[in-house]
Amino acid sequence: MYIPCKPVSMAIYKNGINGAFSGKLGAVVGATWKGQPYMRSLPSKRKGPASEAAITSRNKFAMAHNWLKPVLPFVRVGFKGYSATTEGFLAAKSYLLKNAFEGDGDNLVINPALVKVSHGDLPSPGNITATRLDSKEVQFSWDTSDLNKDNRFDQVMLLAYNIEKGVAFYQVPGQPRMNGGDVLAISPGAFHLYVAFVSVDRSRQSESVYLGMI
Repeated sequence: MYIPCKPVSMAIYKNGINGAFSGKLGAVVGATWKGQPYMRSLPSKRKGPASEAAITSRNKFAMAHNWLKPVLPFVRVGFKGYSATTEGFLAAKSYLLKNAFEGDGDNLVINPALVKVSHGDLPSPGNITATRLDSKEVQFSWDTSDLNKDNRFDQVMLLAYNIEKGVAFYQVPGQPRMNGGDVLAISPGAFHLYVAFVSVDRSRQSESVYLGMI
């Protein structure tokens, strides 16, 4: 007589019994991210209504995700190599969650001036400015007095973001640092402006600089 059995959780060991495993084993899940094995427990079922702190955390997570979604290609470059295990969109969201929120409850907001769309140790030039040439173009300029053989070919990364409409215009990469300026095409409207720089070999990028709203 055949007796149905409950499926058994299974995991696959790599490099023998002492190696990392992938899959589910009991209440533990094994996986790999960027070549690093890790384990996490299965989420427990909620036994009651969510707490106020949990609701706030969930709202912040959703707000951060929606804020960054229109600038995904930009932060993929800007947060490249953020850490050994996190980069790109996830790293940008982690930074935003920790540093860019103000207020609480129904007054919770993201302050655009506190958001970083690029993170790194590449030095930025001084005196970065932006001027709206007309309704469809913005002129960005920066100081070139610190040019040397190591940084002259760094390339600018330009971003104009209309947060209310969820519309972003960006240039990744743009003109080299030695040019001292670049122009970004946009549409009519109000935009928050950000500038960063990336090395020509794409191994380093700078912290983004927030230039305000035009």
